[in-house]
Parts: sequence; C-alpha cells; structure tokens
Amino acid sequence: MTKEHNIIIDQSTIDRVLALRSKGMFAEKGYLRIAVEGGGCSGFQYKMEEATEIEDDDIVLGDSVVIDETSLKFMKDSVIRFKNDLMGAMFVVDNPNASSSCGCQVSFSIDPLKLG
Repeated sequence: MTKEHNIIIDQSTIDRVLALRSKGMFAEKGYLRIAVEGGGCSGFQYKMEEATEIEDDDIVLGDSVVIDETSLKFMKDSVIRFKNDLMGAMFVVDNPNASSSCGCQVSFSIDPLKLG
C-alpha cells in the first residue's frame, strides 16, 4: 500500500496493474488512469482506462495509477483498490468525499463542504 497526494493505492491495485502488464493486457509501461467526469446517475463518475502517456497535469501514484490534478481534488483521502468477487472484477474508489453513490460504484455526488 502506498499513500501519495492524499490518495491510498491499495496493494491489490498495484498487483493487478503489474499482472495486466505481464499478461500483455497493458503496455509494458501502462498505467491505470482514473479521472472524475461530470455525468452518471449521481452527478459525477469515474472514468478508468489504460494510460500509456503521462500528461503535464498528471500525477503518477505507486508507479501504477495516473490521476490528473483536477480529478485528484475530488478524490482527496480516497482508497483505490482492486476487488474480485461474485459481482465481478473491478477497480474501486472508496471516496470519503462522496455524499452518495449508486450501486455501480462508478457514479457519485460530492458534498462541497468536504472538499474545503
């Protein structure tokens, strides 16, 4: 587990990105990009995809995750983990700033008071 920029990257996330790289499902230097976008059933949603290039406003966390500076503000104090259970295998963001979220664990709303 690593904590950088007020984000905790769980070891399960690091292990999964390394596995995706080793199986050729991610590029050798591929990262998991997580971005916060407007939309979804609760107002905001996470977009997750492979990143092979690092942009000027990107922050690299744990040598496995890339988050742009704007999205980072919405994700302060979050834990990013990989889960594999009966519901499926997926990366999950446990975001304490989310005032509500939907069952898909991708869409959420933010309490502006928590962002300071």
